[in-house]
Order: sequence, then C-alpha cells, then structure tokens
Amino acid sequence: MDLYQFFITYNKAWTQREAIAFAVIFIPLAAISFVRVRQKKISVWQMVSFLSLVAYVALILGSCVFTRNPRGYHSYELELFWSWKRVAAGSSALLLENLLNIAMLVPVGVLLPGVWGKRVHWWQALLVGCFISAWIETLQLFLCRGLFEWDDMVHNSLGCLLGCLAANLLVDKR
Repeated sequence: MDLYQFFITYNKAWTQREAIAFAVIFIPLAAISFVRVRQKKISVWQMVSFLSLVAYVALILGSCVFTRNPRGYHSYELELFWSWKRVAAGSSALLLENLLNIAMLVPVGVLLPGVWGKRVHWWQALLVGCFISAWIETLQLFLCRGLFEWDDMVHNSLGCLLGCLAANLLVDKR
C-alpha cells in the first residue's frame, strides 16, 4: 500500500459537523496566536508550530476517533505489552501497527520545541505524548470507536519523545 492509499484509508473525509467543529476551535486559536505575535509575546515560528500542532492533533482525533463507525460496545485490552507477545509469536501485522503507533506522535514531539520556542526536556515530551494518547484512547473507549489499550499509550508516548529528541538536536545546532 502506498502512502496516499494509507492516508485515505485511515483518514476518512470529515463530515460537515466535524469540519465546523474544527473551524470553531482553530480560527479563534489562530486569531489569538496572531495577536500574540503582534504583541511580540511569541514568535511567528511559535505561532506556526502551535497551529500545526493543533491541526495535526485534530487530524489524529479525526482518524482515530471521530471518523470511525461506533461498534456499539466498549472494547479494551488491559494487559500491558500484549501486542508484543503476539509480535513475538509471529504477528507481522501487529508489529506494523505498533511501529505506526510510535510514528503517529513523532510529529507532535518534533513541533514541541517550536511551540515552546526552546529545547524541551524529554520528560515534558513524554508527558505531552501520554496526555494526547490517553485522550485518544479514552475517547475511543467511551465513544465505542476503537480498542482502548495501554500498549498504544506507551507507543504513542515513545513516538512523541523520539520526535522531541530529534527536534532538540536541531534546536541545539542553531
């Protein structure tokens, strides 16, 4: 499956209601960010990083929660590292899913130093990754739109951490 096919498979079109909800959140945040740039409280780079982060998190929520069809029942897996046990037993599909879950929050980690306008501590990136991932998993559980699992939270948080560490290297070189 090429990247385009992957993207359209897992990122279904938003409904009009979802697009309006995003606009209702994004437009005021963009206006506030613009004012803060004009007041010289944040840099243009921080504004662009922040708005990119908001848009990316909205894309993730759309893909992982809101565009999925409800199952009608709550689904969860509470055993930590259950997916790696299956990978060890030969499941290449779960290996790919685990790696994609790590990759999913790498862009969030990359954007964090831009949002803060400075180097970000590893533990801060890990906390942001945990928070965003817990938000996704909790919405999936309560809205019956996916599998709540600890493994995803670990993988997503690790991805956010790795993205931030990579971005910190770039910040250090400036």
